[in-house]
Amino acid sequence: MNKLFRRGITAVLAAGVIGAAVWAPLSTAQNDETYRQLKLFGDVFDTVRQNYVEEVEEGALIEAAIQGMLQSLDPHSAFEPPEAYEETRKDVRGTFGGIGIQVTMEDGYVKVIAPIDDTPGARAGLQAEDLITALDGESVQGKTLDQAVEIMRGELGSDIMLTVYRPATQETFDVTVTRGNIPLLSVRTIIEDGDIGYIRINRFLGTTGKSLEREIAKLKEEAEENETDLAGYILDLRNNPGGNLSQSIRVANAFLEQGEIVSVRNRNSEEDASYFAEKGDIIDGKPLVVLINGGSASASEIVAGALQDHRRGILLGTPTFGKGSVQTLIGLGDQGGLRLTTARYYTPSGDSIQAKGIEPDILVELAKLEPLEGYGSENFRYESDYNNALDDGAGEGESAEEGTAVPGEDGDAAPAESDDSTTPAEGEDATPADESGETGDGEAPAPEDETETETEAEAEAEAEEFFDFQLVRAKDLIRGIAIFQN
Repeated sequence: MNKLFRRGITAVLAAGVIGAAVWAPLSTAQNDETYRQLKLFGDVFDTVRQNYVEEVEEGALIEAAIQGMLQSLDPHSAFEPPEAYEETRKDVRGTFGGIGIQVTMEDGYVKVIAPIDDTPGARAGLQAEDLITALDGESVQGKTLDQAVEIMRGELGSDIMLTVYRPATQETFDVTVTRGNIPLLSVRTIIEDGDIGYIRINRFLGTTGKSLEREIAKLKEEAEENETDLAGYILDLRNNPGGNLSQSIRVANAFLEQGEIVSVRNRNSEEDASYFAEKGDIIDGKPLVVLINGGSASASEIVAGALQDHRRGILLGTPTFGKGSVQTLIGLGDQGGLRLTTARYYTPSGDSIQAKGIEPDILVELAKLEPLEGYGSENFRYESDYNNALDDGAGEGESAEEGTAVPGEDGDAAPAESDDSTTPAEGEDATPADESGETGDGEAPAPEDETETETEAEAEAEAEEFFDFQLVRAKDLIRGIAIFQN
């Protein structure tokens, strides 16, 4: 992929490291007020240190005051002590450990933006919008986001119990998660249904753009080996919490021929930057459907917004999270660093992503599919069912009286098995995985055994719950476009 063009004085990376802040000169009046407030802080600090009911650690007091200052700005700005700062730098580089969830703070609770694919958190069944109210039985109320994250990271291989409130069902439950290494691979691909390229990006790491180019090349090679012409591609950004800005730009550029991808606007307009695509569509103009949902945030919203504004892809799913701000890591020597919100993202059309998100072109909620009794194809009468119906003219017609189905009468005709890929029954032969990732033994339950029959019903219900209706709709859309184009 050629080097991207950009216009602007300074390129700000969402997870980049910049130098020390430069303080603008203050007027005399501003200086006086600032010094008065700093003196007040000193007086309060000294009073607490000397008179609080228990002896307090001075460094902890100062750090808490700094955290409070930054948290008053927005949910994503924070002070990070040396160890936490180094962990964040590792996260930026794509190496980190923990339970595998992207989180923010909401109303004093830890809110799950999205679980990361193939991580302990995802396998434990955590979902976007879940609120973590306690960690190992201790409430998160009063804790900072960094403190909560530090507890969740912990030692690899150790367990942590999360108390989770799920707004969608209004249920509170405990779940135990074993901490582990978070996989570094952010892109995976597969050919769906023989002729649709499926691309899943679970987050934007430092190597995502390069991985995307490599994986698409593999898809093309596989299709060529199978003598298949791919009808189109699906880019799955659901539950992608974001990450590296430069990589989101590279991913969007992979599918665009020209035009602005995103603009980053700072407090100082002289530092604003705009990023543009270069010619070269990696999928050669094939139809593209982008899957999004409420767990798609930040960098994934940049990609979705650019593809939507340039009419390069059709967005299908539900509205995105709405995190359109840039966080910059600012090192403070051996004392750690700041994660500070420094700019906002804007789509090519000039719309801010912040607190608005991206609306899909086609709204498709996750849903269960159930066949309606009495409305299957076997319940309708067709021309061929009538007595003395003309044949198709190609030869002698078969007797219309044989095999005639009469709606409403049991036993006249066995319902035909449907090949429709949208019916839930298609995925029910496979034993679904439970929350721990373990699968059943695959034995067919005996109909006369009531307990086993209930188990089968539960398994079928679980299979329906995990049926990816949005993906099926995306594949149908790709096929429709391909048929229209051909």
